[in-house]
Amino acid sequence: MDLEALWLTLRLAGSTTAILLVFAVPLAWWITSGRGPARAFVQAVIALPLVLPPTVLGFYLLVAMGPLTAPGRLLMRVFGHPLAFSFSGLLVGSVLYSLPFAVQPLVAGFGAVDREYLEAAAGLGASPWRVFGTVMLPMARASLLTSAVLAFTHTVGEFGVVLMLGGNIPGVTRTLSISLYDLVQDGNYAAANRTALVLLAISMTALLAIYLLPSLRKTDERQANIVQ
Repeated sequence: MDLEALWLTLRLAGSTTAILLVFAVPLAWWITSGRGPARAFVQAVIALPLVLPPTVLGFYLLVAMGPLTAPGRLLMRVFGHPLAFSFSGLLVGSVLYSLPFAVQPLVAGFGAVDREYLEAAAGLGASPWRVFGTVMLPMARASLLTSAVLAFTHTVGEFGVVLMLGGNIPGVTRTLSISLYDLVQDGNYAAANRTALVLLAISMTALLAIYLLPSLRKTDERQANIVQ
């Protein structure tokens, strides 16, 4: 087991999830707060990584971050080095690649909230941000959990984007999925099996969190109602 790759993967997934939630929550709220071609276009762009081959996204990001493009030269002046083949570059690619997995559950969750609750809170004088923070988010907390878990696990399992954008630099860009590929290429199936089991355990634990926690919360609520 490559512990260095494991730590890098968890750090990348955690950082990606935190960044995505900061942007995904207001973005999903904006999408569900109205209709029109602008929102439809934004949704299409967000969903693009779902159908686009990861290597295509990785290739265009690699070109954009390189010194041959204006954005790449700007990034080099800001950071002092090219973002490609660095952890920062992997982070940018992971955020873009996992964006639909963070936004779409929130769009579904916000869209399912009964607008009568929001209108009632607004009628009592609550500001739009207060309505969102005290009514919308608590009622869509299951979608928030799903968004975080899916973003995290999808980042853990990335391969094409991280390989195209970061290469295979130990301690810098080699994630568990790339380490697994290297082990299989070397014929070390015993070590590959251990790495694959770790990835399987992370994914299974995350999915159990999605499916078990809401049901446990409902059970607690029912027990509380019985006591009352």
